[in-house]
Amino acid sequence: MNVFESIRMSFRSLAANKMRSFLTMLGIIIGTGAVIGLLSAGEGAQQAVTSQIQGIGSNLLIILPGRLDMGMGMGGMGTTEGEPLTLDDALAVGDDFSVPHVLAVAPVVNGSAMITYGGESLSAQVEGSTPEYEQVRNYPAAYGRFISAGDDAVSARVAVIGTDVADRLVGDRASAVGESIRMNGVPFQVIGVLEEKGAGGSMGMSADRIVIIPLSTAYTKLFPARYASQAERTVDTIYASVVDEESVDLAIDEIQQALRQRHGTYLPEDDNFTITSQQDVLAVFDQASSILTTLLAAIAGISLLVGGIGIMNIMLVSVTERTREIGIRKAVGARKSDVLVQFLIESVVLSVIGGLLGIAFGWGVSQLINSLGAFTAVVTGQSVALAVSFSLIVGLFFGIYPARKAATMNPIDALRYE
Repeated sequence: MNVFESIRMSFRSLAANKMRSFLTMLGIIIGTGAVIGLLSAGEGAQQAVTSQIQGIGSNLLIILPGRLDMGMGMGGMGTTEGEPLTLDDALAVGDDFSVPHVLAVAPVVNGSAMITYGGESLSAQVEGSTPEYEQVRNYPAAYGRFISAGDDAVSARVAVIGTDVADRLVGDRASAVGESIRMNGVPFQVIGVLEEKGAGGSMGMSADRIVIIPLSTAYTKLFPARYASQAERTVDTIYASVVDEESVDLAIDEIQQALRQRHGTYLPEDDNFTITSQQDVLAVFDQASSILTTLLAAIAGISLLVGGIGIMNIMLVSVTERTREIGIRKAVGARKSDVLVQFLIESVVLSVIGGLLGIAFGWGVSQLINSLGAFTAVVTGQSVALAVSFSLIVGLFFGIYPARKAATMNPIDALRYE
């Protein structure tokens, strides 16, 4: 008997017990759909965050206090506590003579504040910085203007707010310019609204829930207690923009030498600061997201194995129900290989149909994720091929034992079976 005849008989056998066949395939459908859905979610989340990081600029350097520790946090990277960075450190990083490959520098002090307007309030990230922040962090104002050197010189109580802050407090981004808000009870005038960035802020917070004020204002008006006891004014982060992407490594070396001279450390192991580039951040994130996506897919793959067990179970039942049929076929000349192929094909047909329906289910899961609006799930051909291939392998693997049992059955005993 040829393969096509075996396939035809398989469909006829499955059609004779439609509900049983569907329930058997359900495990494969759910497993395949879960694998595709989770892989698409992982791919979409990775692309969304990568896009946000790259949107900041590939030539951005981030300088943090403390030594790099690759074992900290979910992302696998963090810094240990060390000597704080200062405004003089930022000036050294921006020195055109010793650090020629750095285009602009933006020192930052940050903290959270309760922001109120009328009867509305929300908590947001507040960053005090210089006018260079707009260029270095790629945060232009969509409405109004950014903070200026004059604002910083007089410690003006002005603020540039993110779109999330404008939407939640004022309701209209354009009309937010000129309004007065309060941060921790201190009045500030809104002079601009930033362009929308979307997701990608720290700790899962929206990058648009941010307020930027002049650095001197942060020291004197909003966070005076944090810096009043310091001999030098400290900063939490120093952002540096390199002249071009090809000069990132050169700029890192120049900044290291400049800060080592200021801090009196000349060996890499003595550094009490950390310099990271966007490439470093992307590499760590990609590694972490790949591990997480693989773990989720492996968990979803367990349901495929459960579906395979269901296929084996129903095929064993089918072999028992069709014992006399097997005996008659062998009595009229069917070979062991003919019986083996027939039942193996039935198992594979179950898993393949389940896999195809699972693709539709996985696509539906990805559309459900898209409807939530957090990010866009991406169904790739690789994830579909992986899920369907795995379901096919499951059908083959779990169909071998029932098929072999049917093929090795004694025809005389089979004919006597009641």
